[in-house]
Amino acid sequence: MSGLSTPSALLQASPAIVVGSGLAGLSAASQLIFHHVPVVMLDRAPKPGGNSIKASSGINGAPTRFQPCDTEDTAFYTDTVVSAGRPLSSSTSTERLRREQLIATLTQSSPSAVYWLTDDNAIDLSKVAQLGGHSHPRTHRGAGKKPPGSAIITTLLDSLTRDPLFELRTQAKVTKVLREADEVTGVEYKSPGTDPNATTRLSGPVVFATGGFAGDAQGMMMRYRPDLAGLPSTNDAREGSQPLLEQVGAAVVDMDQVQVHPTGFVDPADPAAPVKFLAAEALRGEGGILLLEDGKRFANELGNREQVTNALMKAASRLETPTRQWEVTLLLDEGAATALAAHLEFYVWKGLMRKTTVGELGKTGCQTVCQTVQEYADAAAGRTEDAFGRKAFGNWSLGDVQSDSVVYVGKVTPVTHFTMGGVVFNEYSQVLDQSGGVIRGLWAAGEVTGGLHGQNRLGGSSLLECVVFGRIAGNAAAAFHQKHYKTVP
Repeated sequence: MSGLSTPSALLQASPAIVVGSGLAGLSAASQLIFHHVPVVMLDRAPKPGGNSIKASSGINGAPTRFQPCDTEDTAFYTDTVVSAGRPLSSSTSTERLRREQLIATLTQSSPSAVYWLTDDNAIDLSKVAQLGGHSHPRTHRGAGKKPPGSAIITTLLDSLTRDPLFELRTQAKVTKVLREADEVTGVEYKSPGTDPNATTRLSGPVVFATGGFAGDAQGMMMRYRPDLAGLPSTNDAREGSQPLLEQVGAAVVDMDQVQVHPTGFVDPADPAAPVKFLAAEALRGEGGILLLEDGKRFANELGNREQVTNALMKAASRLETPTRQWEVTLLLDEGAATALAAHLEFYVWKGLMRKTTVGELGKTGCQTVCQTVQEYADAAAGRTEDAFGRKAFGNWSLGDVQSDSVVYVGKVTPVTHFTMGGVVFNEYSQVLDQSGGVIRGLWAAGEVTGGLHGQNRLGGSSLLECVVFGRIAGNAAAAFHQKHYKTVP
């Protein structure tokens, strides 16, 4: 057993079990601790944080005091419904109601989710950008050097590990969810250094927050989306955990709905690497554009992720590499770069982006690239309408484009990034079975769940769903624990 906190005698009272140490798990654990319920958190990885710690664009919230205006009304809900697409619009009336309730809970709870992080946990989320598929700026991040995922995860984890009611066990792989009659009663897990056939049993109500299966290339991805085989991913290779919940009766939905993010960095030092750093959507939100090899744009960079990805795959040439990838140039001017100084500093340090001039990008001087960037600059300045219908230009400031105009560039390609499918759950974070019944003693939050995002997830809503439904799960599990288990005085 390994971990970041020392086991406490207080935990001998039956704990609540949180599986997964990303933002959904940490949010659930925080609420359980708030209600004085002991928590054992299990994570199969050597280090905590999951994919949440890598999140780089931010967390959605609307309306909040950090936004330029507070006149959104139902726009966030509407944008999310539109983004959900066919799985929502073609569902039965009962299923549509469940999905709409999930979306309503997500969007209506978004201000309190942001304020829980900023006011209760002192995390800076004062900068707001507009990402693809959004009608307003509503994606929050901090003004400091830490990306939002890292800032949020490290703060919550530090707080939890100081509490004697909390214990983190890393390298603890859950192999079975325990169910007796109609109730989940705990889990079994394996730890390194023990008999490979031996498992440890832990009893208590369970919150599952284990993430998706975008990195499970030879397993669940091959089963549900074999057409995406060979694409690089932003996710490390690891098994999906939905089958563990299916074994205790959980239903699954939307398993074929996989989000391919249009911009994963192509590292010049290892172009065919199967796992790639995400080029944060905020890079486009703050003004960045995408250019083909001939120096031309091909899409509204702030369309939703599915739209931009499809346009990129259609317009760009596929490379001859072991991985299925394309290659286009992501370009930012100095205004956009300044707004994303912390991101740029990291990307440049990693060799994923570089500082150059517009003229150096053209094969024969400025020509096409200069013309393309000038046309975009004119639209950003309000002198013309953008040819691709883009309406938001972030902090783009370059007006008069010259051959020596400074820009920042990097190569990007589509990558599998997020799985919208998962176990069926409701607005109370309860896991449902095939008949729509609640599985007692079991809750789920984050990417392990399905039905919220439908066909496409809006950027910034992943961290949001982790906080909203993680906290709901934590509160519900605490109430269940206090009623059915021995509690700490």
